[in-house]
Amino acid sequence: MIRTRAQREKKTVEAMIKLYCKKNHKPSELLCSECQKLLEYSQKRAEHCVFGEDKPVCGNCTIHCYKKDMREKIRQVMRYSGPRMILHHPIMAIQHVIDKRHIPESVPKK
Repeated sequence: MIRTRAQREKKTVEAMIKLYCKKNHKPSELLCSECQKLLEYSQKRAEHCVFGEDKPVCGNCTIHCYKKDMREKIRQVMRYSGPRMILHHPIMAIQHVIDKRHIPESVPKK
């Protein structure tokens, strides 16, 4: 079982990217190269989040750490996959809604 909010966020984003790629790009493998790059980028961003384990969901974050082009790609993925998550991954979707209610007090100092 995934215990921390940051771990759940990474798994949720991974599931959303997989769902998006499967339905839109129909790759012969698990993910097309573009979606694989987006997944790796999103995992790297999550691992280096300044909030650490207390990170909010990316949609509620006050710091935009994604590059502009990657931010547009992840938004497109989330717009498509977000509403479908309740059907494909209901527990993950409910946990994400609960996690959205968490807002960190302030940006940690380096």
